[in-house]
Amino acid sequence: MEENVKAYAMPRIGDIAPNFSAMTTVGKINLHNHAQGKWIILFSHPADFTPVCTTEMSGFAQRKPEFDALDTELIGLSIDSVHAHLGWVNNVKKNTGVYFDFPIIADIDMKVSKLYGMLQPNESETAAVRAVFFIDPARKIRLIMYYPLNVGRNMDEILRALTALQTSDKHGVAMPLDWRPGEKVIVPPPKTLKEMDDRLADTECELIDFYLAKKTL
Repeated sequence: MEENVKAYAMPRIGDIAPNFSAMTTVGKINLHNHAQGKWIILFSHPADFTPVCTTEMSGFAQRKPEFDALDTELIGLSIDSVHAHLGWVNNVKKNTGVYFDFPIIADIDMKVSKLYGMLQPNESETAAVRAVFFIDPARKIRLIMYYPLNVGRNMDEILRALTALQTSDKHGVAMPLDWRPGEKVIVPPPKTLKEMDDRLADTECELIDFYLAKKTL
């Protein structure tokens, strides 16, 4: 029996983030014109007034100063109306004191959700999965995370990954397993015999072998 499964496009790492204009809780925004010169974290949640989503959105809001420090703007999204978003923001603020003071897209027509592959038909056709897109100032997608409806995201990992991307860009290095700020980074491997000889003679790096060397920034 042939399955009838709808396929929605899924942007890939390295793609320019698909542009869109959408109504949000702070008014209409255009992705490519929004927060120019800054990184953007675009993330979706299944629905307003739901328990896991409330914990996640509260996490983003409570740690917004850390994203601000990384010159990064937050943009949320769900397939709910602006009125539902506003009611939810007000409800959470009244009950917990946490204020979602970043744009939340009202994606009623699912335009953005479909554009970003946030709808996973075998999971749900009417609720966006928990997607996270890391978008750099050039509006290139640098990292993508997808979580199912019933598992909340890890805010520490989102911030760790964002810091790693920015550190890698700034210093031209790579990050080892479980890297955290302050730990040694990986120096790119040599590409010529001379570079290999220079690497083997380098006393400033922690040399495991010519292709694997670490240093402190």
